[in-house]
Amino acid sequence: MSVSDVIWEPSAELVESCGLTRFFRFLGETRGLRFEGYLDFWRWSVADLDAFWGAVFEFEGVLHDGDPSVVLADASMPGARWFPDVRLNYAEHLLRRSRGGGTAIVFEAEDGSVGETSWAELERQAGALAATMRRLGIGRGDRVVALMANCPEAVIALIACASVGAVWSVCSPEYGLGGIVSRFGQLEPKLLIAVDGHRWNGRDHDRSEQVAGLLGELSTVEHLIWVPQLADAPAPSGLPVTSWSDATAGDEPLTFERVPFEHPLWVLFSSGTTGVPKGIVHGHGGILLDHLREGTLQFEAREGEGFLVVATTSWMVWNVHVSGLLAGEKLVILGGNPLSELDRIWRVAAEQRVARLCVGAGYILASMKADLRPAEQFDFSSLRQVGPAGSPLPADGYRWISQRVGEHVWPASGSGGTDVCAAYVGGVPILPVRAGRMQAACSGVAIEAWGGDGRPVPAGALGELVITKPMPSMPLFLWGDRDHKRLKETYFSLFPGVWRQGDFIEFDADGSCNIPGRSDSTLNRRGVRIGPAELYSVVERLPDVAEALVVGAELGDEYYMPLFIVAADGVDEAALRERIIAAIRDALSPRHLPDEIIFVPAIPHTKTGKKLEVPIKRLIQGASVEQAADAGSIDRPELLEIYTELIAHRRLPTT
Repeated sequence: MSVSDVIWEPSAELVESCGLTRFFRFLGETRGLRFEGYLDFWRWSVADLDAFWGAVFEFEGVLHDGDPSVVLADASMPGARWFPDVRLNYAEHLLRRSRGGGTAIVFEAEDGSVGETSWAELERQAGALAATMRRLGIGRGDRVVALMANCPEAVIALIACASVGAVWSVCSPEYGLGGIVSRFGQLEPKLLIAVDGHRWNGRDHDRSEQVAGLLGELSTVEHLIWVPQLADAPAPSGLPVTSWSDATAGDEPLTFERVPFEHPLWVLFSSGTTGVPKGIVHGHGGILLDHLREGTLQFEAREGEGFLVVATTSWMVWNVHVSGLLAGEKLVILGGNPLSELDRIWRVAAEQRVARLCVGAGYILASMKADLRPAEQFDFSSLRQVGPAGSPLPADGYRWISQRVGEHVWPASGSGGTDVCAAYVGGVPILPVRAGRMQAACSGVAIEAWGGDGRPVPAGALGELVITKPMPSMPLFLWGDRDHKRLKETYFSLFPGVWRQGDFIEFDADGSCNIPGRSDSTLNRRGVRIGPAELYSVVERLPDVAEALVVGAELGDEYYMPLFIVAADGVDEAALRERIIAAIRDALSPRHLPDEIIFVPAIPHTKTGKKLEVPIKRLIQGASVEQAADAGSIDRPELLEIYTELIAHRRLPTT
């Protein structure tokens, strides 16, 4: 490890008091185990999954019925069976710390107004809503779908749904009708919970017609719970309707249906950029154990502290945000556009005394580019951790956190996915942080970097990110895929019996790692693998570049690598092209130079903000727009037609 790379080291106090150290002590006292540092512990945790996950179960005091002595009854992938004799409920653990009182949720609307929900009120409303669901005939295994923005009501609805053993799925209201139907239509839901609209960028966006259209497509829905958030817009007619205020009225106690460990909890959907969105089904027990492990051992969640995650309800990190309740954290939620003002996130983090902040790496880079100096404006004495998410954060981003947010702040970057709704690699509170690198593999995750021959690659080399042993939160199945055919094709086709995530990863000898991007979007320039993030970190730093997207496409015997650029208003494109070429040549190498630089009006993203590298690559290779991506999953689907036109007519400037 290069000492100059280290930008953060844990204090002696943190090392002594953190949850990971307490777990070490527990293992020593109850199992007689001792470890020579974190990597020694990690090796044990993946060598003996039964012992590790059984210890997590006991250490966390999981509330359950039955016998937890059999931990992993079948280690096959797919098809692993965890805790077959245990019954529990995820929602019961979300609220088991609620008896202490205090604030559970703080919500800041886009207009700056702030509301608080106490633990007692959270439990009361969830209990009332669960009772309403039962009266409507909603029970174990029934599907409840929600069209809701990030708001306290969405958290309450999830808790109520899980408490009765129903299966939850949520979609953010900015999705188009087709995108929503392509997801919810698969589930044949019995109940729809929907907002009348949402506020974004100072404008109210009415969604009542969209809800009416959705009900017309979802023939199995028997009842609508209507959540007015604008101006009390009337609910669509033709179906029994209960208002949110009526559905959450009363004081019926919240009870929990304890279900088998592998009972479905929720269905998360893939982005849909490669076809019909996959319905990824996670279980109560698997999600509970993985989220407890993450909060306690990896990311140091603490009772009573503020936890702010910037996400829409359609992104899996929203579910991770809700999991903060497992540790008794206070959820801080931003309504509307989190970037209505660029410094809004930093301001709210300071005002609400947030301890853990999870934001997209793009937001940190945007703050850098705007030369924000948050620590000079705001008091971050409570902020312990900033976790970049969504895309790789270059080394300069880590240094910016240290210099502009605070040297005391732990840059706890992690990477996982919707597939497991958990982290594979991430924070370790007893290890240092090197700029541009995640600290280590997460405990209990048998992660390796493999070459195409199915063997581990040496330290420092890029390889396919694989998981060689099961995790509790791996999908139970994909919706409608009970024979696991699509699941096997998606994750196990390259290496049978071994999970392939679809990312490239590189481990150093110290255990730290770097994930440069998707293996299907990583560039291969004359035999040299290049992560798109490498180029973005150089190009998007230029003041006249608003955003960039690079792809590499195999065209017969040729390899074509265009760089798409969104320029700032009024910029001389020819001069900017020369500055881009010079910056890439100087900071990286001539091999990193694109074949063409193409100026475009905007870069398309998924609804969760990820650049559409793979769909654009497919357009270049001749796919139609419909074959390349599901329009309902894209923020601006009309852009794909523009890209198709550019590619078809080759109206492209050359470098």
